[in-house]
Amino acid sequence: MSDLTKEPTKESAKEPAKEPTGERTAQAPAADATPPPAAVDPRLLVREQGLAGYLTVFKRRVRGGELGSLPVVVGLIVIAIVFQLKNSSFLSADSLANIGVYTSGLGIMAVGIVFVLLLGEIDLSVGSVAGVGAAVWAVLSVTHGVDDWLAVLIAIGAGVAIGALHGFFFAKIGVPAFVVTLAGFLGWSGLQIWIMGKEGSINTPSGSVVEHLTGYYFEDKAAAYGLALIAVLAYAGSLLLESRRRKAAALPSRPLSEVLLRSGVVAVLAFAVAYVLNEPAGARGLPLALVLFLAVLVLADFVVRRTTYGRQIFAVGGNAEAARRAGINVNTIRISVFAISGMLAAFGGLFIASLSGGATKNLGAGNTLMNVIAAAVIGGTSLFGGRGKIWSALLGMLVIQSIQQGLNLLGMASEIQYMITGAVLLAAVVIDSVSRRTQRTAGRT
Repeated sequence: MSDLTKEPTKESAKEPAKEPTGERTAQAPAADATPPPAAVDPRLLVREQGLAGYLTVFKRRVRGGELGSLPVVVGLIVIAIVFQLKNSSFLSADSLANIGVYTSGLGIMAVGIVFVLLLGEIDLSVGSVAGVGAAVWAVLSVTHGVDDWLAVLIAIGAGVAIGALHGFFFAKIGVPAFVVTLAGFLGWSGLQIWIMGKEGSINTPSGSVVEHLTGYYFEDKAAAYGLALIAVLAYAGSLLLESRRRKAAALPSRPLSEVLLRSGVVAVLAFAVAYVLNEPAGARGLPLALVLFLAVLVLADFVVRRTTYGRQIFAVGGNAEAARRAGINVNTIRISVFAISGMLAAFGGLFIASLSGGATKNLGAGNTLMNVIAAAVIGGTSLFGGRGKIWSALLGMLVIQSIQQGLNLLGMASEIQYMITGAVLLAAVVIDSVSRRTQRTAGRT
C-alpha cells in the first residue's frame, strides 16, 4: 500500500496544523495588554475648548452652508440701526407696539405657510381663506346675531375644512398643490364676496372678541414683565431639560455655562422689550395680539419639534417615497398640514378684520399673500422642503414689518416698500439656494 493511502498515526494527529507559507495568523492579545481608549464624540471636545471651540464650529457650519437664522438676525440688527439713526422714534414704545400688533395677524398666517413649506409645497389660497373666515364671522355675529365666540369658532372651522379640501385634492387625487391652491385663491375670493352679499363691509362691533384681538392692551406693567419672565424661565428650563435627557442617553449636551449664556441673552432682549412697552410716557402696555401670536408660535414649535407628527412632516418633506416606505401615512400628513394652514389663515383673517375695523369683500387681497409667503421664506424656511423652523415666521414678519414701519416713519411711498420687500425676499431665496448647494458640496445633504 502506498504512503498516500496510509491513515495518519495518533502522533501525527496530535500535531498542530502548520501555518501556510506566506500567511500570518492573528495572535490573541496578551492578558495584561492595555485596551484602546474609547472614542470620544468630537462635539464634547469642542465644548471643552470653550469659546475657541464654538468659534471653530461656527466657521465650519458657515463654510458648510449651515447658516440657520444668522442672516435674518443680522438683517434685523442692521434694519434697527439704520432706521433708528434716520428717525429716533423707530424704537419707541408706540413704534414697537405697532410692529407687534401688525405682525401678529400675518405672522399667524405665516406659521401655516411654514407647515406647508416643510412639505416642499405651497399654499396660494391663504389670503382668500382669511377673507372667507372674516366674512363668515361678520355675517354670523353681526348680521345674524350668533354668539361672538361661536361665530369665531365657526369661522376657524371653515378654514380647517377649506384647507382639508385642498389637501384631499392634492394627496388623494394627485392635483399639484400649486394648481389646487391657485384655484382656491380664485374660488374662495368669489365665495367671500357671495357671503358678504350686498354689504360692501361689515364693521366690527365695539367690545367684540374680534375687536379685542388687536385693540386690547395689558396696561398693568406686571403683564409685560411677567410674560418676559415666563419666556426666560421656559427657555432656560427647556435647555436644562434637554441637557439632562442627553446626558442620561450618553449624548453630547450643553454645559451649564452655555445654558446660562443663552438664557441671559434671551432675558436681556425680553426685558428690554417689556421695558420699552411699559415705561415711557404714553406707552400702552403689552398688546394682546402679540401674546396670542407668541402662543401660536410656541404651540406650533412644540408640535413640529417635540412630537412624532412633527417628525413625520419633516420626513415627508425630505423624501415622500422614503417616508411612505417607513410606514408613514403620507396622505394623512399632507391633508392635515393643509388643514392647519387653512385654520391659521382663517384665524389670521380675524386679526386683519380687527385692524381694518371690519370684514370687507377685498379683505386678504392685495399684498397679503406676498407678505405671508415672504415672511416664511425670509425667516429661513426652505422652499425645497424638509428644512425650517416655526420661529422663522416671527423673524420674517419682523423683517417685513420693521421695513414698512421704518419707511412709513420716513414718509416713503408704498411702491418703495414693495420694491425693498421684493429685494429682501429675493435675497433670502438666493441665500437658501446657495446654502443648499454649499451643503451638497460639503457632503452634508
